[in-house]
Amino acid sequence: MATTSIPTSHHVKNLDLADQGRKRIEWANQSMPVLQSIRKDFIKNQPLKGLRISACLHVTTETANLMITLRDGGADVALCASNPLSTQDDVAASLARDFNIKTYAIKGEDNDTYYSHILAAIDHKPQVTMDDGCDLVTILHTKRKDALEGVIGGTEETTTGVIRLHAMAKEGVLNFPVVAVNDALTKHMFDNRYGTGQSTIDGIVRSTNVLLAGSKFVVAGYGWCGRGLASRARGMGADVIVTEVDPTRALEAVMDGYRVMSMAEAAKIGDIFCTVTGNKSVLRQEHFEAMKNGAIVANSGHFNVEIDIPALARLASSKRAGREFVDEYALRDGRKIYLLGEGRLINLAAAEGHPASVMDMSFANQALAAEYLVKNHANLEKKVYSVPVDLDKRVARLKLEAMGIGIDRLTPEQEEYLASWSEGT
Repeated sequence: MATTSIPTSHHVKNLDLADQGRKRIEWANQSMPVLQSIRKDFIKNQPLKGLRISACLHVTTETANLMITLRDGGADVALCASNPLSTQDDVAASLARDFNIKTYAIKGEDNDTYYSHILAAIDHKPQVTMDDGCDLVTILHTKRKDALEGVIGGTEETTTGVIRLHAMAKEGVLNFPVVAVNDALTKHMFDNRYGTGQSTIDGIVRSTNVLLAGSKFVVAGYGWCGRGLASRARGMGADVIVTEVDPTRALEAVMDGYRVMSMAEAAKIGDIFCTVTGNKSVLRQEHFEAMKNGAIVANSGHFNVEIDIPALARLASSKRAGREFVDEYALRDGRKIYLLGEGRLINLAAAEGHPASVMDMSFANQALAAEYLVKNHANLEKKVYSVPVDLDKRVARLKLEAMGIGIDRLTPEQEEYLASWSEGT
């Protein structure tokens, strides 16, 4: 565990970047009308008054607007990065300087600094945690059990973190209730699918300038993120191949019109590979050994363990930076494999992450989940909860209203019909 000394108020790259960061935060806010609506309600009713919140999230313009919403709802907020390469340094600077939010995040921070920043957020003595990947909660339950007292609950943003939390709950070690924001329909059906799909393509293209049209694009995993990525890659003209371990998802990919095969087969023919599984060693030595010269390898799952980078390094005779966020591994047989963004989230390492308009719904769920925990924590068990359906639908309604879209309502007769069983043919 890192022992790096971190200042108490903030640790960012350069406060002089704050002016640009504030402009970009304001730009994102224009595309987040649902969160704006919740923020107005929070300002009026102060549901988080006096509450200490520690958040471990990607430090982006969208996250900044969530933090400001929590602060305006009365919370005392501390924020650290949930990935060493996902921080937007100008945004971190603005949060610290302009919004009085304790911020600990620097793009490209080393492992020690990354964990020191998490420890600094824990030193805030949170009553509510907000996580993206469960690192903060894991440290709370291992290295910093002293800070568990007083935590009334937490929220989790992403699939990988929810998986870890369910494992903790199953083992009986989870010390407080956590709301799985990722389980909300208005989160994973839109953020994971449309957000990950678009932003991952953005990161791959920005870092390589590769032409997707005509390429063989291998998507590892056909969950919501994989669905979105496959759809967007096909939309750019790629020949999309899907690999899966789940037979139902594999069948769905086939029915959606993709080629489905094992990674052993795909490795021989793919031009671009992107993992979105939430598991480890999805791309490993036997796959690297089969790849053709010039293969591009990326990850858009939460942790870089999806790609066995040590195995790739062992196969290589040399490694060099080919472009920004592109590492060229020269293999001993003369082939070259290109790893993007150190195997970390390519959509945040080389691009800006999800568009604000989709994160609007995800972070609306985060804000409402925090309010829900404050109101209901005394009646909740130490386990993982889904976002209540009424909150999920509230987010959807607000989003539709912001888009100027009206929908039908059930008539009393229809409500009665759906609630009864006596009326048949």
